[in-house]
Amino acid sequence: MSQHALSCALARRTTTSRAGVRMNQWVGRAVGRWMAALAATLSLGMLGACGGGGAAGEPPGVVPSAVTTGFTQGAIGGFGSIFVNGVRFDDSSASVLDDRGGLRSAQALKLGMQVEIEHSTVDALSGSARANVVRFGEAVRGPVSAVDVAGNAVTVLGQKVLVRDTTVFDASVSGRLASIQVGMVLEVHGLFDAGLNAVIASRIERQLSATSYKLRGIVAALNAQSKTFSIGAATINYTSATDVPAALANGLVVRVELLTTPVASQWQASEIKGGPTRPADRLSGHVRGIVTAFTSNASFSVNGLAVDARSAAFPDGTAGLALGAWVEVEGTMVNGVLVASKVEIEASHRNDDNRKIVLNGDITALSAAAKTLVVKGTTVSFAGTVAYNGGSEAALAVGKRIQVKGSLASDGSTVQAVSIRFE
Repeated sequence: MSQHALSCALARRTTTSRAGVRMNQWVGRAVGRWMAALAATLSLGMLGACGGGGAAGEPPGVVPSAVTTGFTQGAIGGFGSIFVNGVRFDDSSASVLDDRGGLRSAQALKLGMQVEIEHSTVDALSGSARANVVRFGEAVRGPVSAVDVAGNAVTVLGQKVLVRDTTVFDASVSGRLASIQVGMVLEVHGLFDAGLNAVIASRIERQLSATSYKLRGIVAALNAQSKTFSIGAATINYTSATDVPAALANGLVVRVELLTTPVASQWQASEIKGGPTRPADRLSGHVRGIVTAFTSNASFSVNGLAVDARSAAFPDGTAGLALGAWVEVEGTMVNGVLVASKVEIEASHRNDDNRKIVLNGDITALSAAAKTLVVKGTTVSFAGTVAYNGGSEAALAVGKRIQVKGSLASDGSTVQAVSIRFE
């Protein structure tokens, strides 16, 4: 067995800790609950892991650390290390990979991106851990065909994308939906909500030089003779595609790379990657996300992972459990199924990782007149009431190292500071 294969095998069998910090809690509060690893891709918005169907594998030289004990998936909610699900991950020595297995710079990671992190055990007192591998990838990349400002929605490559008040907009689309026009190429990060048949966007940015388009979604209307299928309203022809899964079938979750020019109204696939890998059996599991399939209160899926809840406790009851509901599930993996011991039903706003934002770093730009500063490439407004620690507003200056806590402002791009601490 190669060193890479051995490392992947070890990574699949290691246990993990995962903070039971809810989305509306501030980073730094004690981490309450951590469960064992979900070893790879669990949803349309999740990415490929070692030897998995969702990625092309890791490039030579990228080997997960043997001390990896945790797996976390969520949206980036801050920088200065990276913050995900209320935990601060030191990414100074992490391998950053895109969803095709390509090695990337840490600068590719941006606020609101959905990521997977393989990491060390989370320290319960500091709420922090060391990231060994960070993976990221968008849900949709393609042209806009419709914009519905009133309905907070945009259609990208035939996929309905819903915007929430916590959706991060890159500076290239700083006017939110009002600045988006038909024909623009957008990159959308988020999770698919089967109940709404839409992607719930956590980040949107404009792409000016895209050389390919991409979709993550569920195969439908498969025609093996014509070699076509649909994802949402997009019809895809895979005649010339590589890596087509042998088990390609309706209902399979796939990632599809597309040429940028359709032929006869069909998008031409250049590459198709099949369904997600599953956590190893007998590992504890802790999943927080969207119910993506629902048969009954005892049988459903979360982020594409099958859940057996026949013996589970439901502290919140079962009235809200349905397709598209946001839930938190704890249990044990058995034959690729998460056998749940507890299922909690959560309001969707509690799952927005970027509702509370934390930035640590040096001030790189400052406007006293506009009451704005820049930290880690993010514009921060310190207008209004801000709690200062270790200094005052007058002490703000380029080069000063600070920690900002705040929330996304109404423009979707600026962070409105609630507190600033001098470090």
